[in-house]
Amino acid sequence: MASHVGFAMPARVSHPARGSRSTKLQIDYDHPDAVALRESLQRFYVERYGGPDNAPEDPDEFRPPRGACFVGYLDGRPVAAGAWHSVGVDRLGTTRTAEFKRVHVIPEARRRGLARRMMSELEITARKAGYEAAVLSTGLRQYESIAMYEQLGYARIEGFGHYADDDIVIFFGRRL
Repeated sequence: MASHVGFAMPARVSHPARGSRSTKLQIDYDHPDAVALRESLQRFYVERYGGPDNAPEDPDEFRPPRGACFVGYLDGRPVAAGAWHSVGVDRLGTTRTAEFKRVHVIPEARRRGLARRMMSELEITARKAGYEAAVLSTGLRQYESIAMYEQLGYARIEGFGHYADDDIVIFFGRRL
């Protein structure tokens, strides 16, 4: 099903605030809206940590069936993003693990529940794709993210991947 902006899979529509309309769409990882939101996230990293995230990423990892990328729109404007891909690390009693990446809401759209809605979309779509657990990493200075992940039932797990041994990165996981 196509949407007014030409993306392939409209997701749930919700109304986070009176008079505003929120829509999440599954899009290609290198779509300009997804790229712009990741650039916004990199600016956040520079402000919070003094430099960008340098973890390698392959856009092909975020394409079905082994991944997905979503952008959230508020009143037609891209304001939130999130993606997942198959990572296969043995955590939480399974190797059917999806890593959640690049969950971000632009500063002007924060405190409206959009990050939680994006996390829900990532969980639902990863579970439908056959994954049994979600894993993710975040920096120790991302206090808001840490609080949200803990409130959503994510528990700290052993490190993995690019930042496995980095002392300012913590790892979370949850059964789906």
